[in-house]
Amino acid sequence: MNKRSILVTGGAGYIGSHVCKELFDKGYNPIAYDNLILGHRWSVNWGPLEVGDINDESRLLEVINKYKPYAVMHFAAFSNVSESVIDPNKYYLNNVAGTINLLNVMFRTNIKKMVFSSSAAIYGLPEMSLINEDHEKNPISPYGKSKLIIEQIIKDYVDAGHIESICLRYFNAAGADYKAKIGECHRPETHLIPLLMDVVFGLRKDITIFGNNYNTHDGTCVRDYIHVSDLANAHVLALNVLKSGKRSGFYNLGIGRGFSVMDVIKSVEKVTKSSIPIKIGTRRIGDPDNLVSDYKLAQQDLKWKPNFKDIDEIVRTSWKWHQHLSDFNF
Repeated sequence: MNKRSILVTGGAGYIGSHVCKELFDKGYNPIAYDNLILGHRWSVNWGPLEVGDINDESRLLEVINKYKPYAVMHFAAFSNVSESVIDPNKYYLNNVAGTINLLNVMFRTNIKKMVFSSSAAIYGLPEMSLINEDHEKNPISPYGKSKLIIEQIIKDYVDAGHIESICLRYFNAAGADYKAKIGECHRPETHLIPLLMDVVFGLRKDITIFGNNYNTHDGTCVRDYIHVSDLANAHVLALNVLKSGKRSGFYNLGIGRGFSVMDVIKSVEKVTKSSIPIKIGTRRIGDPDNLVSDYKLAQQDLKWKPNFKDIDEIVRTSWKWHQHLSDFNF
């Protein structure tokens, strides 16, 4: 019996490539569709790579007609919050207009299932210690707004009976494949753990902490770090829920506890046996003290729970991956 194909937009990116690996391991044929602006050819090892842009209708149709995918997992997006403030046009054209084009092609080719990569950025500044799905949606960046707009558009398609969809709202994705087959590599890099690894490897002199006077246990921002392999597992479980005929939904993905910037720095120092020089910078506008998820709904409906709940475990996978980065041709 042929494996069922799944179109994975952004499948050469950080999260998308881990999801392709998880799909393959679960018996699917993941088709990575990526324009390679942010993704990497070397990260596509569990199914074919088709180079294309989500705004390219004819290319999408060509790939879909070739593989006849059962469902779409949609990751393709720009995701740099600071850049989105400077260049909102880039984010609305790619993230929003590109998704509308993808949905239109899905409608034309009768693809009925979508799992969408959303973000906790849709919530904005938290009003409770644990953020659940009913939290007010007040995104403070064009990136967060683009994700919320897409969620609303998808809901309209669902309400019209065109598709069934599950939107997964992640908190801070982190870590790497535990066998170091793939991992996190952005250019430019903006995520804390890989930036700290750059310091460990001498690629940068120090790390800047943006504010140390937050209302947290050590004065630095607290975030909910979820391991990328746990994210990947949640996407396959969401697909299984859609396959079973259950209705669409929106779900938070996190571990339900937070670690501060200093907690993460100390963990990297412990795991790598290195010293991280730090500088204290000014607070960034809009950075909340705490961002921590309530993931009970995903646990209930998707039968999902995170396996990596300790920051040291997450950092160890990242450390193992970064020791293999020289094996890859950038």
